[in-house]
Amino acid sequence: MKLRNASAAAAAAVVLALTATACGTGTDSGSNGDKITIGIKFDQPGLGLKTPDGTYTGFDVDVAKYVAKELGFSEDKINWKQAPSAERENLIKNGDVKFVVASYSINEKRLKEVDFAGPYFLTHQDLLVRADETKITKVEDLNSKKLCSVTGSTSAQNVKDKLAPQADLQQLGGYSECLTGLENKRVDALTTDASILAGYASQKEHQGKFKLVGLSMSDENYGIGLKKGDSELKGKINKALEKMVSDGTWDKLVQQNFGPSGYKNEPAPKIAN
Repeated sequence: MKLRNASAAAAAAVVLALTATACGTGTDSGSNGDKITIGIKFDQPGLGLKTPDGTYTGFDVDVAKYVAKELGFSEDKINWKQAPSAERENLIKNGDVKFVVASYSINEKRLKEVDFAGPYFLTHQDLLVRADETKITKVEDLNSKKLCSVTGSTSAQNVKDKLAPQADLQQLGGYSECLTGLENKRVDALTTDASILAGYASQKEHQGKFKLVGLSMSDENYGIGLKKGDSELKGKINKALEKMVSDGTWDKLVQQNFGPSGYKNEPAPKIAN
C-alpha cells in the first residue's frame, strides 16, 4: 500500500511539473528570466537597422538597450525580433516579444489592442521626393501622383483620407521597397515620419538623390508597445525613459543617430503616467 501511494505521489509530482512548465511558456511574453525579446525594425536607418554583419543600430535600438538594462537585462541578454508595421500588435498580444520599440506611433486605434509606455520621441509626417523634384511642394500636389508607404502605417492613410484623396496610394512591405520605387521613378513620393525619411536620405549610398519636402502633416508620438494591462511593466519602462532624459542620454542618442542628416528634432516629449 505504501509503495502504491508513493508511486501515485511521484506521478502527481511529474504532472504538476509539466503543467507548471506549460504555464510558464504560455505567459512568457518575451522573456524567460535570463533573456528578453524586443521587437524592432530591421530596415529603418537611424532608427532600427540590421546591418550586414548582424549588428543592430539606430535610435530605437539604443532606447531599447537602455530600457532593457534598467529592467536588468544587459545587451548580450537581448533577443532582437523583427517587428514590421503590420505585425506589431500581433507580436505583443501573442507574447512573441516583451515590448516593441519600432517607430510605433501612439494612437487611439492601437490603444484598443495594446498599451504604450512613453512617448519617448516626437516627430512629424513629411514627404521624401527625388532631389530634382520641383512639382511636389505641398501635400495637395500628391493628387494624381503615386504615393508610397508601408502596409499598416498610419501615415499613408492620413494622406489618402484627409489630405490628398486623389493620390494613387501604393502600400508595400517595407520602406526600402518604397525607396527603390522612388529612385526608379515607379512612385513619386514616399511618406512617413520625418525621422525615418531623414535616416534613409542620410545613408551614404542615397546622399544627393532625395530630399525632404519639409512638411508637418501630423504629430507622431513614438511609444513603447506592450501587452495590454501590464501596468507594472509600463511603470518600469516609463521610469527608465524618465531617467534616460534626465541623465542626458536621450540628447546624446538623438545627436548620435540623427545629427549627420541635419534633422531638426523636437525636444523630448513629456512621458505620460
